[in-house]
Amino acid sequence: MFHEIPKTRPDTPLLDQVDHPEQLRRLDESLLPQLARELRAFLLYSVGRSGGHFGAGLGVVELTIALHYLFNTPEDRLVWDVGHQAYPHKILTGRREAMPSLRQKDGLAAFPKREESEYDTFGVGHSSTSISAALGMAIAARAKGEQRRTVAVIGDGALTAGMAYEALNHAADVKANMLVILNDNDMSISKSVGGLSNYLAKVLSSRTYHHIREGSKKVLNVIPRAWELARRTEEHVKGMVIPGTLFEEMGFNYIGPVNGHDLPMLLHTLRNMRDMEGPQFLHVVTQKGKGFDPAEQDPIGYHAITKLEPQTIKSAPAAKVKKPKYANVFGQWLYDMAAADDRLMGITPAMKEGSDLIRFADHFPERYFDVAIAEQHAVTVAAGMACEGLKPVVAIYSTFLQRAYDQLIHDVAVQKLDVLFAIDRGGMVGEDGPTHGGCYDIAFLRCVPGMVVMTPGDENETWRLLSTGYQYNGPASVRYPRGTGPGAVIGTDLEPLPIGKGEVRRQGNRVAILVFGTVLGNALEAGEVLDATVVSMRFVKPLDESLIRELAAHHELLVTVEEGCIAGGAGSGVLEFLQQQEINIPMLNLGIPDIYIEAASHQDQLAQCGLDKDGIIKSVRDRLGRIAVKSINMKKELSLSH
Repeated sequence: MFHEIPKTRPDTPLLDQVDHPEQLRRLDESLLPQLARELRAFLLYSVGRSGGHFGAGLGVVELTIALHYLFNTPEDRLVWDVGHQAYPHKILTGRREAMPSLRQKDGLAAFPKREESEYDTFGVGHSSTSISAALGMAIAARAKGEQRRTVAVIGDGALTAGMAYEALNHAADVKANMLVILNDNDMSISKSVGGLSNYLAKVLSSRTYHHIREGSKKVLNVIPRAWELARRTEEHVKGMVIPGTLFEEMGFNYIGPVNGHDLPMLLHTLRNMRDMEGPQFLHVVTQKGKGFDPAEQDPIGYHAITKLEPQTIKSAPAAKVKKPKYANVFGQWLYDMAAADDRLMGITPAMKEGSDLIRFADHFPERYFDVAIAEQHAVTVAAGMACEGLKPVVAIYSTFLQRAYDQLIHDVAVQKLDVLFAIDRGGMVGEDGPTHGGCYDIAFLRCVPGMVVMTPGDENETWRLLSTGYQYNGPASVRYPRGTGPGAVIGTDLEPLPIGKGEVRRQGNRVAILVFGTVLGNALEAGEVLDATVVSMRFVKPLDESLIRELAAHHELLVTVEEGCIAGGAGSGVLEFLQQQEINIPMLNLGIPDIYIEAASHQDQLAQCGLDKDGIIKSVRDRLGRIAVKSINMKKELSLSH
């Protein structure tokens, strides 16, 4: 049994007494604004300790409270899109005390996760999935004869993806009993929020209006011309003052826009809409970062924050040269190449800041294209540009490129079009966990005919290989990780490297370590201890076959290392080549095993996969030990046979 919460004493701290929505629903409605203030304050405190997505959660405090207050969660299904805004939801659903562990090893996930809580009805991380998932749940409820309700909360940014409209269209077609809530936190659809809008929302969501509308439909349906006139009159009146004509035309009953920070208004509207039959659409306008002035002023900069460390007074340290992130290397290269070649076009699916296209966009606005959260479109529009002789560069995170795989094959690779993919966040990404890890791009790209797949080992190789991919006449990709590298000196020229050629970075004995990507630094450190040859292979496809033959001829063991999945990865490519050439040499493939790597620091994730210096050393020594044992056993068998 949950603790009974008194319905009075508004000065009593409420949040400490509300661990689950059942307790929330026992509160008197008049206390909910106080709870919202406490929840917002706790969110500021907890995310400051743990780091994480910040602005979106502050903007949906009132909406989260209203949904859990009026709907019987988890029996009623609540699906969050992306999950950036789900921290208040986590706090109200039994995870308040665990919030300091957010995004840490063995702690709370950065996004809703089904294994974590029964209130997390659908695991998310990528955008625009909520309506499809909620529709599936609504159809299941109907099929099983269950009377539960289904709600999808989607942001205006996520509503730019085609998948959301596919789901809206299907929901209307099957007349699903579900509620879609548009959290419009940029006022990108409508700015008409105020007294008139709120009044209209009250009227249009009221039972009286709903009954009159449905009753009129029954009466006037027998007089087709009269019903058509009434329908058009209603659409005309609503269309003049409400930005919901699109959703009405798609078959949804549109209500809004409603002020998402007006709790009484939200409760009134949601209470009216809760039991309406058929597809319902509520447009709620919120302010990203609400309640924290810096986040309100800079919603992009405060989309997520790092952990805030306590400040201590220290003597001024010696000035350090700040190393550029890999994204900064790409951003500078893009700007320089654009200045040198006016055919270059830069494309991003809503990741201008994350991919560091800021300077390029400012200086070449006519050649910069942010297509919003529409990865499939980003790839195919690049294909169209390439058809006309332009040189498109698609800047995209590895985890998001997964969403455009068909377009990459069908629209770019099959047609041998000249598109360069600059793939950011290749490899594991630390605290954001498995939904955002770029673990699979090497495997899913190297099987595509005609694709050049490049894995630079440091910042300078990243720069040079971007030029290589740009100069190549056909589809090419360069993948690089999140964060900074070893600090390699970056050249300023834009000359390409020879395609399909690796570079020996350290000459050693017995063992050759073939590195694909930026775990090169760890491999070099391990190579010093093992006295191994270390090679930056640079190219997954085409492989440097002559170098592999040479290494196999002069070493006892070949080791491949990559921050990507072992299954089908670069190491698999080396094995396939050796088998085809009938070259018999012991092999060891190191990479990400066949599991999802949960949230932890990036260093912890590397250690878990055996990709840090110590892990590489141990794996190589273990393999050498097994080779020695096998050699001894073979000698024994030979001596016995004689």
